Amino acid sequence: MNFWEIVLWELLGTAALILLGTGVVANTVLRSSLGFQGGWLLVNMGWGFAVFVGASIAAPSGAHLNPAVTVGLLSAGKLPWADVPAYFLGQLVGAFIGAVLCWLTYKLQFDTHDEPENTRGIFATGPTERNYAWNTVTEVIGTFVLVFWILTSPGVKMGESGLPQFGNAALGYAAVAFVVIGIGNSLGGPTGYAINPARDLGPRIAYAILPIKGKGSPDWGYSWVPIVGPLVGAVIAGLIARVLPS
Repeated sequence: MNFWEIVLWELLGTAALILLGTGVVANTVLRSSLGFQGGWLLVNMGWGFAVFVGASIAAPSGAHLNPAVTVGLLSAGKLPWADVPAYFLGQLVGAFIGAVLCWLTYKLQFDTHDEPENTRGIFATGPTERNYAWNTVTEVIGTFVLVFWILTSPGVKMGESGLPQFGNAALGYAAVAFVVIGIGNSLGGPTGYAINPARDLGPRIAYAILPIKGKGSPDWGYSWVPIVGPLVGAVIAGLIARVLPS
């Protein structure tokens, strides 16, 4: 697959992921939306299904959708350096587009929301207790779980009987969705579990640019945490997976 094919599929898949992911948050946050106050579980379920949809679309490129997944595969020796820029470009641009599409979908609800200054959380993550070091640790741990699972999850292999053993491969991208829901339910409380630099940065840029009346700050001071934390967690996962016996 060439550079621009990777960009295209990652862009399309990531755009779908972010459209549906930020969409479920908008549905629960914006007061005139039918999902208003739907709760944390609805948000986590929505993000999980968003991963399933986005990954299914981006299957031709391997469905990374996430720079941390790309870096994890690179660290594990399963991806060439030359492909990394194409994945990063598609993921970041796709995330931005998905966030803009979410805003277009909920434009009227944004216009009538009575707390527009508190809408950043629809697009980008933030901590409940601000401590950059510990917030980064939280993102490292959550992303490690995701990437390590991806790298070590059993695929299809032939059993002793000569019949294939499918492992988690039988679930396809639904299995990844389950992992994301699990991470959100168990580890997402402190920071909103970005676990994906593009998922946070692309929508944060969109929020800074979009004409949302009365909106709050994009909080650039925190924006490095959901970039650095996931990348560190991915590198750790990749290096450990690299030395494990196959």
